Amino acid sequence: MTKRLYYDSSETHEFDSVVEAVTPLSSEPPRSSVILRETAFYPTSGGQVHDTGWLTLDGAERLRVTEVAETEDGRIVHYLEAPPKLPLAGAAVHGSIDLERRRDHMQQHTGQHVLSAAFVELYQMPTVSFHMGEGYCSIDLATPSVSSAQIAGAEKRANQIVFENRPVRIRYVSRAEAEKLGLRKLPPAERDELRLVEVADFDLSACGGTHVGASGQIGAIVLRKSERVRQGTRVEFVCGNRAVRMARRDYSALSEAAALFSAQLWDVPEQIRKSVEENKLLRKQKDDVLDQLAELMASAALRDQPEMHGRKIIVHVFSDRDIGFAKLFAQKVTRAGTPAIALVASTLDPPGLVFAQTPGGSADMGGLLKQVVSSVGGRGGGSRDFAQGGFPAGSHVNVEQLLREAAGTIGA
Repeated sequence: MTKRLYYDSSETHEFDSVVEAVTPLSSEPPRSSVILRETAFYPTSGGQVHDTGWLTLDGAERLRVTEVAETEDGRIVHYLEAPPKLPLAGAAVHGSIDLERRRDHMQQHTGQHVLSAAFVELYQMPTVSFHMGEGYCSIDLATPSVSSAQIAGAEKRANQIVFENRPVRIRYVSRAEAEKLGLRKLPPAERDELRLVEVADFDLSACGGTHVGASGQIGAIVLRKSERVRQGTRVEFVCGNRAVRMARRDYSALSEAAALFSAQLWDVPEQIRKSVEENKLLRKQKDDVLDQLAELMASAALRDQPEMHGRKIIVHVFSDRDIGFAKLFAQKVTRAGTPAIALVASTLDPPGLVFAQTPGGSADMGGLLKQVVSSVGGRGGGSRDFAQGGFPAGSHVNVEQLLREAAGTIGA
């Protein structure tokens, strides 16, 4: 079992050790890895992601550690970015943790303890799981919903604990003793000795993660959003430097939006609401105009086209309208009260064809369209009364000739 130096001090980021084993190249993806006698590298576990850093071999070769994982027998595997050039088995190495990443993880994980305790203290909402991602963290609460007022209340209480700069202590107790201490959550009975993390006079939890030495080192705790998930409600949050980076990003985005609206930052939501309503109105007006245009064009086409075998066949290629308008035009043609067939195309990217007939007509639009598009490497299909398809963009196809030939097939 690997000795874990981070258990006693999360601030340990430089250490010396010996390579106990070199594991075979893994297949997915192929990479080298080593197991050390002791390590300060934290492996992914308990919702917290792994450390990264470097191993320096014999004071010369520097190996990048990109991932750290724990085996079932308690050993910690350090995966390397590139295979070593020198032999590793039994070699002395110096380990260096990526300190910025480690301290970020310490802030997020300790912040999670404080936040989870705040939800229990204020609203009796226990945390059932914790996730630490690269950009944000989240806790899943055992409750079907969390109100905005509860989000604000938990955030306020958590930050009170941060500002009070309470000590964060590590201690080890037997499981029997832990059962008497009133832990926020007692872990499954797997070990006789438990590592406890205590935020003085506020939270006591069994945890193997890395943590700050005092709550003030967490920095601000900012709750981002909440959403319903299968096991309850998920609350996203960020702490410390992450919260600062996120606030800067949000402010920059909001400032840019305000400049576009020529408005103050706090007026942006109202400006967006107005723009959304205006866009809805414009889209409706546009749809109404296109509907009227398609109806007028369909009426003109039917008026000008002579009847053949008790129906009118309308052939039209749109070079300035998309396939949506072509479809609308075909519908207007075939629903005008006169038995008709519409063979319509749009040459805008992506190009497309629409074949339609007055419902109950004798032709087979689906079969005809498949026959036409397959001759030019396209695809499509549909029912007897309506079919739609297309052909590859950039194809050198004389679309109008294609439709005329299809119309001739119907009239034959």
